[in-house]
Amino acid sequence: MRGKLIVFEGLDRAGKSTQCERLVESLRNEGHQVRHLKFPDRSTPIGQMINNYLKGQSEQEDHVIHLLFSANRWEAVPSIQADIETGITVIIDRYYYSGCVYSAAKNNPTLDLNWARHPEEGLPRPDICIFLDISPADAAKRGGFGGEKYENQQMQDHVRQLFGQLRSSSEKDDFAKIDAGGSLDEVQRDVLQVAMKAIERVDAENLPLGFVQPW
Repeated sequence: MRGKLIVFEGLDRAGKSTQCERLVESLRNEGHQVRHLKFPDRSTPIGQMINNYLKGQSEQEDHVIHLLFSANRWEAVPSIQADIETGITVIIDRYYYSGCVYSAAKNNPTLDLNWARHPEEGLPRPDICIFLDISPADAAKRGGFGGEKYENQQMQDHVRQLFGQLRSSSEKDDFAKIDAGGSLDEVQRDVLQVAMKAIERVDAENLPLGFVQPW
């Protein structure tokens, strides 16, 4: 059986990183081989350029930084595909969904959601995207935003709206929305249930790894 591609998405403070780590541990305990990735990958030269931008140490034109984020994902594709082909499940904290909505949320009239998605066409398509949904009130209870460029309330509100548009698009079957406002254990239970259902579906139907298609 091939490995699976599982992606976590959601707003800041929804608990993505924590639930990613918990799912990795759960699947490993069940005997799965698992690799855990996070985008942007700041360890590469492209990732360092993104890191400097997010920390406010450099500026980039909106289209340029979007393409850098996309290139950061593309440079990981060979290793992702190789892992999946050899039976390793890849779990990713943020993927092209975030790349699209955060760029489109800047309100640049020449960089809408449709434009942002084009560079992602052909990327490995997740077997399941687990979207951790958290209300603004619950998010506020978890503390303030960090100091990076996109971590502010106005941006997050727009991102929430754009995630809704993306989920209602042609890719809605790839999404499983989970209420992230519960306890860590409650959310973990729901995440594991969704992930195992996707794994079982891929194995039962012997589904090949898909790729992001044009809208």
